Order: sequence, then structure tokens, then C-alpha cells
Amino acid sequence: MASPLLARKGRDLQRYENHLRLVAGCIPYKINVQTDNQSGDLMNLVEVLMIGSPGRHDFVFPKGGWETDETACEAACREALEEAGVRGIIDEIELGQWIFRSKSRQVTCSQEGSCKGYMFALEVTEELDYWPEQEVHGRKWVTMGEAFKLCRYDWMREALDLFKNRLFSKSNPISKSLLSVPALYEPSQFCFMKSTQAEQAIALC
Repeated sequence: MASPLLARKGRDLQRYENHLRLVAGCIPYKINVQTDNQSGDLMNLVEVLMIGSPGRHDFVFPKGGWETDETACEAACREALEEAGVRGIIDEIELGQWIFRSKSRQVTCSQEGSCKGYMFALEVTEELDYWPEQEVHGRKWVTMGEAFKLCRYDWMREALDLFKNRLFSKSNPISKSLLSVPALYEPSQFCFMKSTQAEQAIALC
């Protein structure tokens, strides 16, 4: 069955900054309270969602072009819906910013095709059975340890490390007690926004 949702196409509304294409993405995650965690390691209770591409064995997090009629958070939520078929609650404080070349330019030294990416954390509250890019991107829930091994690029591992540090910070209630299920909310079209007081982490590579 085809998804009733449609992915955005084209770059008519694409944002740019100093010749850099702006993209937004997220690390979708959930707390799996049913996991046997006799070791007491909090990382064993957290799973993140990654997506694959045809003909490749590594994985990435949902991300795509940030357009002029949306905020970076909205763009990240839209990409999570289109590429991974999930909705959730997004933390409006970005994990960081990275400059990288697009996948078609990874092995070149030219700055043509370079992107500036903004990454966020998205607590998943809904998984769709069908989504717009289902035939292109399969999805896979993995532990954070597995995610570090599966990440296609170093900058994604850096984003995952910042996510881990923020999730398990002393000021985050999740790190104080993972015995209760995080509150679930009825999602809007893409997601809810959630702000925190954590400092903004920025990394340029």
C-alpha cells in the first residue's frame, strides 16, 4: 500500500547561506523500558532510529533540505516523517551544526555541493506503517552502541555523542529515572516542539 503522504520535491524553496545548502535532520529515539537491563547501563534502555539506502550497508539519520517556509525544527520533523515514517517531540535546542559535502561530493576537495546541517533530538511518539520514502529508506531501531558503528560519516557520530551527553546529563529528568515511561502526546502533523535550558552545542568540521 502506498503512503497517503507525499514528500516534498525540488529545491525552489531551498535555503542557502554563503553558498552552503542548509539542511536539517534529527536523531529519532525512544526509551525501551521493557528491555532487560540488569547491568544498569542507561544506554541499554535507549534506542535510536536510523535509515538505510539501496545498495548500502551503512546507515544515516533522517535529514534533508531546510526550506524558506519552515523553521529548522519543522524541516527536521518533516524529514523524519518523509524518510523514516515517524512523528514525535523535538527538542528545539539543536545538538550542533556541521559543514560537510553532499554524498555525491564526499571524495572531492571542491566546496561545490557543500552543506551546513542542523541536527536535533526527536523523541518518537508515533511510527507509521507507510511513509512517503518507504521504498527508498528502510528504517532500523538500534542501540546507541550499534548506532555509533553504523553511522556513515564521522560528523554523525559526533552528533550522536552530543545527543548521548545531553540525554544523560544531570539536568535531564530521563537520566534521573528511566523507570517511568516518558509522557506521550498526541502529535501534530509532524511533531511537537520542546525547549530545554541546556546550552547549545555547536561543532564545525
